Amino acid sequence: MQTTAVILHGARDLGLESLGLTAPGPEDLVVEVTHSGISTGTEKLFWTGTMPPFPGMGYPLVPGYEAAGHVVEAGAHSGFRVGEAVFVPGANCFAGNVRGLFGGAARHLVTRAARVSRIDAGMGPEGALLALAATARHALAGFNIALPDLIVGHGTLGRLLARLTIAAGGKPPTVWETNPQRRSGATGYVVISPEDDPRRDYRAIYDASGAKGLLDQLVMRLAKGGEVVLAGFYTEPVAFAFPPAFMKEARIRIASEWAPEDLVATRALIESGALSLAGLITHTRPAADAAQAYRTAFTDAGCLKMILDWKGQA
Repeated sequence: MQTTAVILHGARDLGLESLGLTAPGPEDLVVEVTHSGISTGTEKLFWTGTMPPFPGMGYPLVPGYEAAGHVVEAGAHSGFRVGEAVFVPGANCFAGNVRGLFGGAARHLVTRAARVSRIDAGMGPEGALLALAATARHALAGFNIALPDLIVGHGTLGRLLARLTIAAGGKPPTVWETNPQRRSGATGYVVISPEDDPRRDYRAIYDASGAKGLLDQLVMRLAKGGEVVLAGFYTEPVAFAFPPAFMKEARIRIASEWAPEDLVATRALIESGALSLAGLITHTRPAADAAQAYRTAFTDAGCLKMILDWKGQA
């Protein structure tokens, strides 16, 4: 089996190539991908060559962990049927020395059925956003976790955090955004510049920006006993001054990527209408234009989410 996939051979060295696929087994699916998303977090780090050492990393690799499509082959023990719409969080299915650390940016994927989530076929390109929405949900979920009253960053993750907070019955959060281009698109909450915010009593601040050197500023905005949640991905050591954090009795929590239960819960929120993914995709390009699409996703501040359209690709 052969497929067309996005290949990163090194920093900014990206294009489409034909790759061999591993043979599917009785518990596997072959998925024909219609849309895949480009992550401005981890994928950007691989594209720029600034990703810190990470288990399994290296070039050449197939990027991407946000793929939506439909089943074209279903193993006898997979529990799926041909034609079902699914979300695939990446796959390690490529022959040769190509790494599939993420492996979702390809026309066809072979994957264990247990990793796949059924989605509504009517979601279209928005089906590729399920993992990002589940990551936002993961940051908010758990025992005795406060919903954010301040979110830093109005990118895709920040918007999802705000929408999920409101869907959970929380008070609409304040959102900080330094880029004027990204302050639009809020529904039911306010987006402001940090300089225009006088508050110093936030109970839970969620940083979705991944910006370096921000923690001291956020600690100073906390109420006593408040929490800062690091929901972005940080390429440099995260440090803070101890005395202000000591005086605030601040708590710092790191939110990792989604877990399987987050995918299930997020899908239910979407299907019930409690969570909308509308307006998050700002750019769509044919997969044949992958090199330009990745460049735009990582360099254009007006691009919230870039989607590759794989329809018509071999």
